[in-house]
Amino acid sequence: MYIGVMVDLCDEVEARFAMVEQYGLSSCQLCNWRMDLYTDEMVERVRAALSKHKLTISSLWAGWSGPKVWNLVEGPLTLGFLPQAYQSQRVEDMKRASDFAKKLGITQVATHAGFIPENPNESGYAPMIVALKEVARYLKQNGQKLLFETGQETPVTLLRAFEDIGTDNLGVNLDPANLILYGKANPVDAVGIIGKYVCDVHGKDGTYPTCGRELGEETALGQGNVDYPALIRRLKEVGYDGAITIEREISGEQQVKDIIMARDFLKTLI
Repeated sequence: MYIGVMVDLCDEVEARFAMVEQYGLSSCQLCNWRMDLYTDEMVERVRAALSKHKLTISSLWAGWSGPKVWNLVEGPLTLGFLPQAYQSQRVEDMKRASDFAKKLGITQVATHAGFIPENPNESGYAPMIVALKEVARYLKQNGQKLLFETGQETPVTLLRAFEDIGTDNLGVNLDPANLILYGKANPVDAVGIIGKYVCDVHGKDGTYPTCGRELGEETALGQGNVDYPALIRRLKEVGYDGAITIEREISGEQQVKDIIMARDFLKTLI
């Protein structure tokens, strides 16, 4: 295993890649929510920055257009591929992300699929699977895997969705903190269910929800409920040998301090 950090695709992308080198890391996950940045010019800028700073990208984390509310009530109505009003556009968004990633030689594209229904008999489940299958097939044509970031569904629900989508290019972007923030699973136990699919891992931490409407609180790594020593041991047991990508969803000086602390903590474990 090796340590990376999340990098946002943005107008100042060169400076973001320079920070990765300053952290003493050589891997990152590239994250984008802006469809207007999927251009050939940006491809060249990213290539140049990767070469300059001797970096690699473990996967492209691809967002999608339309509304998004990160809670337990409005989340199912707005996030990912469950809301049918946004499905068609979001399928196209993912195809654009796939084409952009292909130009950069990125073979894994991750996203939040949305709140996959626990009950597969719910009316929204089948159309969601159809949309995700279209995305997965498109990525397969581009030689890529489609990674589902964990958190908004239980691991068993995710496993069932993989079985129903049925393509052989599906994987998991394991976010152990999200499994806790959404109250869906203990991440160490989750690896026992979906471990064979894990292709990228977020180094993030957090606490369980304290009410039925809002997520738990994200924390600095090592200060939440994720048992990282046990998680790293479990990942090694299932043969995972990829990136642990640090993600700290705050900004400013404290974000930098927390990323460095996470890097040093993870080094003691892997």
